[in-house]
Amino acid sequence: MNTAVAEAAVPAPHASHPNQFALLRQRRFAPFFWTQFAGAANDNLFKFAFTVMVTYQLQVAWLPPSLAGLVIGALFILPFLLFSATSGQLADKYDKRSLILFVKWLEIGIMVLACFGFFAANVPVLLGCTFLMGLHSTLFGPVKFAYLPQHPDERELTGGNGMVEMGTFVAILLGQVAGGLLVDVPAIGPQAVGIACIVVAVTGRLVAHAIPSSPPSDPALEINWNLFSETWRNLKLAHGSVVVFRSLLGISWMWFFGAVFLSQFPSFAKEVLHGNAQVASLLLVVFSVGIGIGALLCEMLSRRHVEIGLVPLGAIGMTVFAVDLYFASRGLPASAPLTVGQFLAAPAHWRVMADRRCCRCSPASIRCRCTR
Repeated sequence: MNTAVAEAAVPAPHASHPNQFALLRQRRFAPFFWTQFAGAANDNLFKFAFTVMVTYQLQVAWLPPSLAGLVIGALFILPFLLFSATSGQLADKYDKRSLILFVKWLEIGIMVLACFGFFAANVPVLLGCTFLMGLHSTLFGPVKFAYLPQHPDERELTGGNGMVEMGTFVAILLGQVAGGLLVDVPAIGPQAVGIACIVVAVTGRLVAHAIPSSPPSDPALEINWNLFSETWRNLKLAHGSVVVFRSLLGISWMWFFGAVFLSQFPSFAKEVLHGNAQVASLLLVVFSVGIGIGALLCEMLSRRHVEIGLVPLGAIGMTVFAVDLYFASRGLPASAPLTVGQFLAAPAHWRVMADRRCCRCSPASIRCRCTR
């Protein structure tokens, strides 16, 4: 975290470009962008397919459908709580390209194990892979945050951040939609998901090979392998800076907010909206489109500088539309599982979709990564 802030202050020796999309033509940005895109897509292809499988297809006595999303989401997030501080040390000590390549090899191994879990319909194995994919994302997170300030300059940083944010949630959208559709294929759905996860993991590893070297910021750093003491040390360090600590609270809250929404799509669609698995995917599409729009607005609204002033506005918007979502979804009549067409035919459901989109659109997408 401190490394990213310090490096952001050092101008990069690259000329600024007219807009954020121009970065996709630059080797210093494009391979990194597509690598994180593939990783986010695979995380969510796997998680959403697994969630749909235990919500709609399997009868698991110790994992009821109403809790499946929460359990899977909690297992995925747990490594972030345990290993984030240590992962940050690794990002400081080692070349970021080397760490990214290691993480992508790890992802391939996890997906091979997950493929076995899908073929065998082995829920404990898939839960274990959920935790391991969370670990994979935990290792990648600090590298991602530290990589960007080393390459784009100050006027490109907000746009680059917005592109990564947009790309992440487009990847979440595509991964979860693909997961929901593939797992629902009659007879071969879970097996198709397992194979697709391996293909995406291998693709991400191939793209990562083109990422340029990013030298370590502190190669002499001694890693503290005590997870708890290092986490506590980082929290105390962050608390010493008002700006850093408030940013830390903000990003934690916003990701918590989003994770709760994402983990509850299948259950919300089934139990509250009385829709089928495709309705859950539709909600995800609307949600992710809102995030993508908000992320791309970052550069324009902040005028190509790091600007935290829009974060409160975004947070207020998220709160208002989340509260309205509660009222919009109350008292919907029970029915047989609705198809997407039947769901869209009911005017009351359009208010639900508007709340899903708007509570994550707005400059709330500036909420965290553009404030570091």
